[in-house]
Amino acid sequence: MLKSSFKLLAILGLIYFSAPAYGQFNLKRAVGSATKAVQAVTLTDEQMADYVKESVKWMDEHNPVTPDDNPYTIRLKKLTEGLTDADGIPLNFKVYDVVDVNAFACPDGSVRVFSSLMDIMNDDELLGIIGHEIGHVMKHHSKKAFRTQLLSDAMKDAIASTGGKAAALTDSQLGSLGSSLINAKFSQKQEKEADDCGYDFLKAHGRNPWGMVMAFEKFLEMENGQAAKSSYVTKMFSSHPETKDRIARMSERANKDGIERPAKVE
Repeated sequence: MLKSSFKLLAILGLIYFSAPAYGQFNLKRAVGSATKAVQAVTLTDEQMADYVKESVKWMDEHNPVTPDDNPYTIRLKKLTEGLTDADGIPLNFKVYDVVDVNAFACPDGSVRVFSSLMDIMNDDELLGIIGHEIGHVMKHHSKKAFRTQLLSDAMKDAIASTGGKAAALTDSQLGSLGSSLINAKFSQKQEKEADDCGYDFLKAHGRNPWGMVMAFEKFLEMENGQAAKSSYVTKMFSSHPETKDRIARMSERANKDGIERPAKVE
């Protein structure tokens, strides 16, 4: 049985991550509107929470979430057992059964892992990736990127027309916001912060932070291959610190902490 595809609705069109024969993560095609002058708006934390909630709900409804008895769900639930919150932000985890290699975490603590990423990562590596993505949430990088998208010209009119409650958004707008959650661009400083924060998060919850190093090593092997052209590899490293430097820095931390590296299991 073929996996579904992961479709993203980007403001300038559909973004492809992998084999187009299968299609992709679902965000309907958004139609960009002409840039125009709009009034300044104030975005409250309450509105932010509402918009994030609506965006995550939209993506979950428009993509194949694996059921509780699915092997992917069972595996992810076992791996994330006890990971209930990140600095008070409640965490929830789901698997999208799609062909794209990807994972992302939202400002509200929603973590979405794609089944095709799970296919190529062992448990330690997968937890390393999850830790890194949660690091972006804990450092509020994801929240800042989402706020930037909300205050783009395409959203300002809708926000400005409301009081203290989030405006109802169109499919195109929700798709554009979903795309911003998945494809958020972070600076090298933010990536280092997410690495360190993710390391601390994993260690504090009894997980082996070497998994992050092992995931980076696997990505390094993939960077020059075909997979790097259309997958999470590009997302992780296109504007991030050099992979080898990240591996060396996180390895140094783990060695200094006296943490034993787990045996490599495929």
